[in-house]
Order: sequence, then C-alpha cells, then structure tokens
Amino acid sequence: MVAASREQKAVLSQLITWLSRPDSPAITLGGYAGTGKTTTVALWRKLLHHLEPNARVAFCAYTGKASRVLAATLKRQRVDYAKDSISTIHSLIYAPVTNDQGQITGWRLKKDIQAEVILADEASMVDELIWQDLLSFKRPIIAVGDHGQLPPVNGRYNLMAKPRLKLETIHRQAQSNPIIRLSIMARETGQIPIANYSQTVRKLNRYDSVTGQEVEEILRQYNQDWLILTGFNHTRVKLNQAIRGYLTFDGETPRVGERLICLKNNWQKGIYNGMTGQLHKTIPIFDEEKLHWYEVEITLDDGLIYAGKISAHQFNQLTTLAEFDGLKYKALGDLWDLGYALTVHKAQGSQAPKVLLFEERNQHMSDEDWSRWLYTGVTRAERELTLVGI
Repeated sequence: MVAASREQKAVLSQLITWLSRPDSPAITLGGYAGTGKTTTVALWRKLLHHLEPNARVAFCAYTGKASRVLAATLKRQRVDYAKDSISTIHSLIYAPVTNDQGQITGWRLKKDIQAEVILADEASMVDELIWQDLLSFKRPIIAVGDHGQLPPVNGRYNLMAKPRLKLETIHRQAQSNPIIRLSIMARETGQIPIANYSQTVRKLNRYDSVTGQEVEEILRQYNQDWLILTGFNHTRVKLNQAIRGYLTFDGETPRVGERLICLKNNWQKGIYNGMTGQLHKTIPIFDEEKLHWYEVEITLDDGLIYAGKISAHQFNQLTTLAEFDGLKYKALGDLWDLGYALTVHKAQGSQAPKVLLFEERNQHMSDEDWSRWLYTGVTRAERELTLVGI
C-alpha cells in the first residue's frame, strides 16, 4: 500500500477522531480526481482494522459498477476483510418483496444491517430520499465523493456541495495523466484548448472538415463499454439513431440486444434514473390498436434483471414524459430510452475506458455549472478521451 500524503494523513486522523466520538450522524469527504480518494479509503480501512479488529464496515456505492470498482480497489490494497460487505446502496438497505412465484414485486427498507460503520462511495450521486433511508439505520456514515462534479440528477439536493473534509492536492504521479490535466483545466477555467494531449487524449475542432469523419469512425466502432456523452438531448437522440443504424438495428421498435437507459425512478422495482442495461426480451402491447407499451426484460449493468411494462412513447423524446395521449403519469409505465449516447448528467457515477464527449453548453448555465459539467464529463474517461468543441 502506498504511503499517505500529508493531506491524506490529516484526513485519516480526522476520520478516526470523528468515528471514536461522532458529533454528527455522518461525515462527508470530498476529493477531486487525482487526489487519492480510493487510496485514502483503503488506508482508513487498514487503520480502523488495527484499532478495532472486530469492526464491520458496510461499503456501498450508488451503482453496481461503482461498487465493483470499490471492491477491486480494496482487494488490490489487501483490505478486503471477510467480515465487511460491499454492495450497492440499494441492496444494502432494501430487501425484495416477492410473490408466490418468486418474482420481485417491490422493495422494502430492511430492519437492520450487519455493520458498525457505513462507507458510501460516489456520494455525489446520492439523492435526499436515499440519504434519509441510510441515516435511518443509526450507524455512523462516511460519505465519500467528488465535490467538483454535478449535483445528483434527481433534484438539486447535493450531499457533496460542501464536504466537511477535502482532498484537493493532485498527486505528483497523477499530474502526468493527460485526463487529470484536462480535468484541472475544466475545473479551474472551464476551457480546454483544441490540441492533442497524448496519443489517446485529444480535443477536436467541431468546425474542422475532418472532425465529422473522425467522429463517424468512432461511432461506427461503438462498444457498449464506451461512453458517448452530450450536453443537449437533441444531440443525444441523433447519436442514438446513428449508432443504432451502424449496429444494423432497424425499425421503430427497440430490438433485443439494444442498450437502454432508465429515465424514471421506480423503487418498488429497484430501478433508478440513469441505470443502464441491455434489452433481453420485448413484446409490444396495444390498447385499442394503439401501441402504448412494451413488455420487456432488461439485463441491467448491475447484474439484475428488470421485468416490466415500459412506455413505447418515451423513445427518442427530448424530454421525460409526464403524460401521453390521455395516459396519465402512472399509466405510462416505466420510462426507458435508447442508451448508446447519454447526457453527462445521466452518466454520473459511470466511467469507461473510452469516452467521446461533445462540449455543449446550455445558454442558461453559469460559469460554475459549466465547469462542473465539463469536469464531470472529462472524468468519466479512464484511458481514452476525445472531446469535440471549439
């Protein structure tokens, strides 16, 4: 395990002091990309094990992918203790309700959890409802997130708006990473000049004659492990249609094998806004000869299977539907859309080896909001990043 920096040592000391005498139900730790948040979490776990060998920690994150990344980090740092648990927040605090056939019909808040401490990673995604449910277990909570990112996609509640503890010094080894360098530009200035920053990190001029060809080549090679990110929904819709065509999916009906994204929370079924997956089965459902729904099965990226009725009218819309043709909100069914291209807001909590990011600024965005948007988009990339802008 790497040695702690001075800033990390100070944070570790404050975390241990707080945990021994909590003066609040939770403590927040914010850290920019490249400051060593995950290393700090691992160092904290090792230190806690030394001080309290029997303490159990429930590690959790908002998405399944984030929880798997956290698990890999703890294992790599050799602090993956058998008595701890690592899961999504949802599976940690909610239990499924099943019918006589064993099908999940809803979820209920658990009565208790088997841990003395909760550590919630990617806490910048946590909305107010889930946060209150986490607090209800009366366990000390350490919430870790990136305070440079956008607030959660659901409402304006932002747990990481003003973290009590902060990691803001970029590690020397991280400073040589071109993605980290671009994230600093985004956060501090809101501007990234057109240039090649490495063999795998670059920004293209939107108006250059060859940019369109290079973007088309990337889209033609689309892989579901990549992220295609936009600012505007009309760009997202166009890109979804283009990628669909390159993958030879035809017609208006979503086909088996297509990527979908959830646009509306349904905690009874365990799905949330921004969750993505792959369509496994689809059956059109008509009412008075009008196609209103699809009965589907979706293999979620979190590893679960969603089965239910989704709106046929939501696909390729610029906004999330509230009603359609006399169908009220509850009658619409769950809301999903094509998920090849996503807005940056919807991609929070996700990362990918390769990211294509279209810089698109809403005219009502403040400079601070734009910097957060750009920073969030850039930091979705793990190895390769192509920006398109001016």
